[in-house]
Order: sequence, then structure tokens, then C-alpha cells
Amino acid sequence: MPGHRARIGILVPPGNPTTEPEVIRLAPRGVSVHFTRMVAHGETGSLEGQEERNRTQIAHLDENVALLAMVKPSVIVLAHTATSYTLGRDGEQALVERLTREHGIPLITAFGSVVAALQALGVRRVAFGTPYSEASTLQCKASLEAHGFSVANFGRLAGVRNIYDETPERAYRLGRQVDHPDAQAVFLSGVGMPTIDVLDDLEADLRKPAVSSIAASMWRALQVAGVHAPV
Repeated sequence: MPGHRARIGILVPPGNPTTEPEVIRLAPRGVSVHFTRMVAHGETGSLEGQEERNRTQIAHLDENVALLAMVKPSVIVLAHTATSYTLGRDGEQALVERLTREHGIPLITAFGSVVAALQALGVRRVAFGTPYSEASTLQCKASLEAHGFSVANFGRLAGVRNIYDETPERAYRLGRQVDHPDAQAVFLSGVGMPTIDVLDDLEADLRKPAVSSIAASMWRALQVAGVHAPV
């Protein structure tokens, strides 16, 4: 039977070509991953209209979660970091609690997973980078600060036309760009930007933890599912 250790359900934004391949690569033996596309309108991956797409995804989450729950996953991951920025800390918590209660399946978010990972690492001061617009990047900063983190430095990836066209090499350079001596870790936000191929390089070169949205999501999902495996 697929997923004899655990089944992980992943809610993916429409148009995102990055999350599924990265999650499949990160899944340990005996863990199966199952995907449902969320609903959003407009040009996916564009910096324009991001907030509107986030709100559309939130409006349709109930039906998307209900569909994914049919495969009886051990945990469901909302794999879209910026949705949490739109919700805010209290809104995210309320949504997670309600959907978990209604379906009897733990629901976690990408950003909530990042928060948990940084806390597990004992990080209080963080530098972060995004492929977002200035407005969405400032929402990320506000969300980190709302969870008690001090932001030592932050920045945006230059020249982004569409997040889904970005490369691991550019993600690596972004991590180097935003690092700061006061930062205890570097966080790369956004599951649409490919990161898993460069996190080890960043950690080796910066000599500090490097956390990305999707790596943290898989780490947290496995933890919630009771699977003890490295990510």
C-alpha cells in the first residue's frame, strides 16, 4: 500500500512547477506524497496580483482540503508561504485550527513550518530573501516579527519576471546577498523558487543554517506524521 509510513497531502498553487518535484525528492522511503491544486485566477507566478490570488486561494481552501482529505493523509501542508502573510498570525492560526478540526487531519502551513524550524534551531535573529514584490516582502518581514523574530537584514531577488522561472543559482545568490553577521540563520521564502539544491551550499558557505519554505514544510510534515527521517 502506498505510504506505509505516512501519506503527506500537499496543497499547491496553480501554475507552480517547482513544489511537486522538490517534495518528491525530499520524501523518505515509505512516505507517499499527494497533491491538489488550489484555485487562483490571473497570471500565476507574476508579482502583479499576488494578494488577489492569495485571497482567492483562501476562499476556496475548504473545498481543496476536502478533496485532498479523500486520500486519508497523515498531514496536509498548505504549500504557499505568502498565503500566511495575507492571513496574518491570528488569521492563520484560526484557519489551521478550523480545518484541522473539521477534517480530523492535522493541517500545517509553509510559513508555520518555517517558524517551527527556526524555533527548533534556537534562532531569534534572521535574515531573509524573497522573489516577491516589495509589498509582499514587507508582509514577510511583518509576519516574522509578529512571531517574535528580529530581522537582521532582508532583500528581494532582482529582475523577477515570474517566480516560476527562477533557478537554484539565483536562489543561492539571494541567500548570499541577504546574509548579515547578526543573523543566526538565513530564510528563503517562497515554494515556487527552487531551493533544495542550494541549501547545503549556503550552510557550508555562510556557516549558519539556511531554511527554505519547502524544506521546512517537509521537515514539519514528517514530524507531525511521526516519521523520523532527515530532510
